[in-house]
Amino acid sequence: MNRPSVRFPLRATSTTSVRKWFKWTLVAALLLGLAWLVRLCQLEMETSRLQAHYLSELTRDVGFAVDDGPSHSIRFPEAEKGPYDTRLGYALLPSIQQRLLQRGFEITAQARDSERMLSLADRSLFLPYAEKDQAGLQLFDGTGAPLFSASFPGRAYDSFEAIPPVIVNSLLFIEDRYLLDPSQPNRNPAIDWGRFSRALMDQGARLFNHSSGDARRQHARHADRKIPPLGRRPHGHAAGKAAANRVGFGASLFERAANHACASADRRALSEFSAACRATRHRRDQRHGRRSCRMVRRDFADVNRILTAPSSAENRPEQGEAFRQVLSLMIAQRAPSYFLHRGYPELERLTDSYLRLLANGGVISVGLRDAALAANVQLHRTPKHTESASSFVSRKAVTSMRSNLLAALGIPSFYELDRLDLQATGTLNNAVQQAVSERLADAATRDGAKAAGLVGFEMLRASDDPSKIAYSFTLFERRDGANLVRVQTDSVNQPFDINSGARLNLGSTAKLRTVVTYLQIVSQLHDRYAARSAAELKAIKPDPNDQLTRWALGYLLHAQDRSLQAMLDAAVERKYSANPGETFYTGGGAQTFNNFESDDNSRILTVRRAFQHSVNLVFVRLMRDIVHYEMVQTTGPSSQWLSDPAIRKMYLTRFADQESRVYMNRFYTKYHGKTRDQVLALLLLGVRKSPPKVATVLRSVAPDESNTWFNAKMRAALKNTPAASVLDDEDLANLYTKYGIDRFNLNDRGYIASVYPLEL
Repeated sequence: MNRPSVRFPLRATSTTSVRKWFKWTLVAALLLGLAWLVRLCQLEMETSRLQAHYLSELTRDVGFAVDDGPSHSIRFPEAEKGPYDTRLGYALLPSIQQRLLQRGFEITAQARDSERMLSLADRSLFLPYAEKDQAGLQLFDGTGAPLFSASFPGRAYDSFEAIPPVIVNSLLFIEDRYLLDPSQPNRNPAIDWGRFSRALMDQGARLFNHSSGDARRQHARHADRKIPPLGRRPHGHAAGKAAANRVGFGASLFERAANHACASADRRALSEFSAACRATRHRRDQRHGRRSCRMVRRDFADVNRILTAPSSAENRPEQGEAFRQVLSLMIAQRAPSYFLHRGYPELERLTDSYLRLLANGGVISVGLRDAALAANVQLHRTPKHTESASSFVSRKAVTSMRSNLLAALGIPSFYELDRLDLQATGTLNNAVQQAVSERLADAATRDGAKAAGLVGFEMLRASDDPSKIAYSFTLFERRDGANLVRVQTDSVNQPFDINSGARLNLGSTAKLRTVVTYLQIVSQLHDRYAARSAAELKAIKPDPNDQLTRWALGYLLHAQDRSLQAMLDAAVERKYSANPGETFYTGGGAQTFNNFESDDNSRILTVRRAFQHSVNLVFVRLMRDIVHYEMVQTTGPSSQWLSDPAIRKMYLTRFADQESRVYMNRFYTKYHGKTRDQVLALLLLGVRKSPPKVATVLRSVAPDESNTWFNAKMRAALKNTPAASVLDDEDLANLYTKYGIDRFNLNDRGYIASVYPLEL
């Protein structure tokens, strides 16, 4: 029997329809979703609305505040990063701060970053802040009066309205044509979607042909010319995809923060224009960017006046030349060291191309285009100097302050110092400085020298030329326990500063002063005894230690010519031994001296001969005779006080008290009011950075401190020295034991106390 079959056609048809309906519904939903996503991306590319919302929330609490004292929530740019941070000195702040703290400076105020800004810094993102269009060194004297000001770049626009419209429109056409579009207030100018898409196509093409992207790669490179964070990247560019992504996101944060800070689109455009004008990316380009002055030999205000004036047949050639110069500089800022040197022919071709594009785009008129194309702009190899020459004497204060800043900050050259974003106030009083400089300059003339009382007995003669004399003057003011330099100048009309730059040969200078003093004493003895008879001279009993008086009496007794000139001639013929084997007692204790030439050690020379050959020991013995003569003239014969123990004790006590007060005042002023760590840091500042020297100081001033404390202080003091890399814990332990205070005898302790007189 056949089994009957049962079919359910209605049910099967219903299931198939549902499946088809669900499939088509899903496809339609996906298509609608894709269309919605495409439309959303299109709106985002046009308006940047979502980016504006997200970035506005992200940058809302980004900021900083300056407060008293040092900050523990501050981030400095890393050294050798972007050219912007390097040139303005921001990357050098940690090393500058350390050097100044070691020299006794204190941090009075410093920035405190907000939590959101710190989180961005921890994620290696670029901190959004308003970069300066101009910066440079500014110096002020002790009264607050300006001494020196350097601004780089030297010329900048103060307002958006000051920029000629043709320059604004041309720059916007080249860099970002939608920057000032009022219909897109939220648009993110840091991302150019057209160039970004071409860069993606370039990367895709390179997967198949590695050389195909070379030509189009310029689209992506040109897009980053105006991104401010690139100034903080190594060498001014983003190396690698990850770095490029951080640059793009950092630029977006920068632009959104700029929207918060800027009151209008005009101010934002001015910031963009200034960034484009200073956008040389590589440090070498920043140095060679000064070649721009080789091409534009016009005055800055003159160029602005020409380009702002209404165009006419008469001024069109001049406008064309000026506009071609400005346009060439806009293009050359991409690589000034190339375009303004060997690549100048390529710069001319690019300028011609841009002129045609600007005219086709309606940015400039056809007449201006033709005038600019016809203009012949030459690259001048010698920059035009417009600074007027001024006296070096009037700039001694500025030169002195800049030299001191070089040493204090560790900057290698004035070129780099003047480009730092830095203000410094010195102790000099410029008004007094200039007055003294003028008096010194007057003293270099005959009338000025006479008015200053420099002409007369034992001074200048009326026939002498005072311009051959170099005068220097330094004035200190004692205030709050410190000696403040108020005036430091000289009469030398050269950059050389006698006060701070001269290295005097003190030995030869002392010999000249000794001869002058010696002959003055001989002149006094001649005035005193030359008119006396032989019997009167024999009756005089000079002090046994006064050799000069004894010689003068003997000379006058036997000389037939008692004139002053004859006695002076005889005085320089007196003989002294040049033997260095004798010990001399001075105010500094027992001393021994050597001659420069060992051949002089066995000679007996006259004062004249010794002066000609600069023989040391002859002048040491001559100075001893001068000292003994002056002592007798001041205190009387030595027999009156050297033979009396009470008088000798009185003089020794007076001397010890005076020396003690000098030392106590000096070290009290130096260390008063400072903490234990500050005192130790200040003490170590004057110690040569070698392990034995530093260990001696640490173990002498703090003998009871532990080995752990000693190791930490040693490593901190020897940081950045060759010894730091070779000292291990065992070496430090040996130094701790070797230079303990108990290892020194009483004499050694006394010497250490005299060198490092400090109690911690």
